[in-house]
Amino acid sequence: MKFLDEAKVYIQSGAGGNGCVSFRREKFIEFGGPNGGDGGKGGDVIVEAVNGLNTLIDYRYQQHFKAERGGNGMGKDRHGANGKDKVMKVPVGTQVYEEDGETLLADLTEVGQRVTIAKGGNGGFGNAYFKSSTNRAPRHANPGQPGEELTIRLRLKLIADAGLVGLPNAGKSTFLSVVTAAKPKIADYPFTTLHPQLGVVRVDEREFVLADLPGLIEGAHEGVGLGDRFLGHTERCRVLLHLVDGTSDDAGRDYKTVRGELEAYGQGLTDKPEIVALTKADAMMPEAIKTQTAKLKKACKKTPLVLSSASGQGVQEVLRALVKVIGPARAATEEEPAPKEEAWQP
Repeated sequence: MKFLDEAKVYIQSGAGGNGCVSFRREKFIEFGGPNGGDGGKGGDVIVEAVNGLNTLIDYRYQQHFKAERGGNGMGKDRHGANGKDKVMKVPVGTQVYEEDGETLLADLTEVGQRVTIAKGGNGGFGNAYFKSSTNRAPRHANPGQPGEELTIRLRLKLIADAGLVGLPNAGKSTFLSVVTAAKPKIADYPFTTLHPQLGVVRVDEREFVLADLPGLIEGAHEGVGLGDRFLGHTERCRVLLHLVDGTSDDAGRDYKTVRGELEAYGQGLTDKPEIVALTKADAMMPEAIKTQTAKLKKACKKTPLVLSSASGQGVQEVLRALVKVIGPARAATEEEPAPKEEAWQP
């Protein structure tokens, strides 16, 4: 299934039903009063976060969503039926924006969270509503109110425990394929990964979700390469695993390049806990490992881990370091109360 993290859809809530003009016409009742019923309320358009989805691919092929119109009122004081709501099911982590892509309407971060984006129109009053002491036979009723219509943008930010960042060909996809059951595309050229990949890691009876993101290059925040559009997925990660290619010319310089792009992107990415690891140790001589580790330590101000996805060297140490950070962060998140259903107010 193809990964899609952004979609543009048109939504329209249901219009209210019209009120009815009607009078009693039973036998032997000479002056039957008004008995026109009210129209039903139009259906709402609701966005709901559900479990089991991790892409917005469904909204690529269906881009128009309309709620049901309310039924018209009828005689004998019969009110019209309310229109059915239109519920759009999206993955957890989906944000709803206005058409401009900047005004945030809703942020769905919990399973079961529902947000009403467009409210249905109210039904019109029947003529029985307008009966009074001075107007015993009103001959008018209200039409139903129209529904709301707008274009919205859905933007998915993956909710993963750990995110892989680094330059292209730093070994991120290989690491993901080794520690999880995910099967990302792996090849010896830059930008092999074009879409984020997710995998579940199990280590020491603990599990967490690991996300592999397309590589960054210098100038990504200005749109160079694949740009920084995938960095939004790291905003919800609890820890970043920064992989640096040990076979490059200067591991310290590569580290600073990626950190510079994270700083340019903002959104607090540079404040997240970070674990730095030197990759491809199996393809390096001991002297080269020592040299590159020293350069990387000078750049990141901490002692980097050394690993080889091909041979398995250092992989478990890296996973345990991730679990050590993820455990307390996850516990703190689970203690927070779940958000209640809310309605967006324009």
